[in-house]
Amino acid sequence: MPNNTWIYIAVMAGVTYLIRVLPLTLIRKEIKNQTIRSFLFYVPYVTLAVMTFPAIVQATDSMWAGLAALVAGIALAWFGGSLLQVAVVACAVVFVLELFL
Repeated sequence: MPNNTWIYIAVMAGVTYLIRVLPLTLIRKEIKNQTIRSFLFYVPYVTLAVMTFPAIVQATDSMWAGLAALVAGIALAWFGGSLLQVAVVACAVVFVLELFL
């Protein structure tokens, strides 16, 4: 079983390569369909959210501290806070809640 590690890595590299190269080779013209364009526009945001949200909630000892930091970060971002401000406030909320809970 341990000898298969290189095979697994090679298969993963091949799949990743194909996912990135096939759209470039198969789609030569500009995409004019509004539905597909809208879908492709939102894919990066959805992917980032799907990868980030579980990490926010599970990174702390208390799920509630993670959720409170998420709410605080969303609120600050909604009202125009910078990325650094949002990160600092979210970390501070988790620190304080973990300290007292």
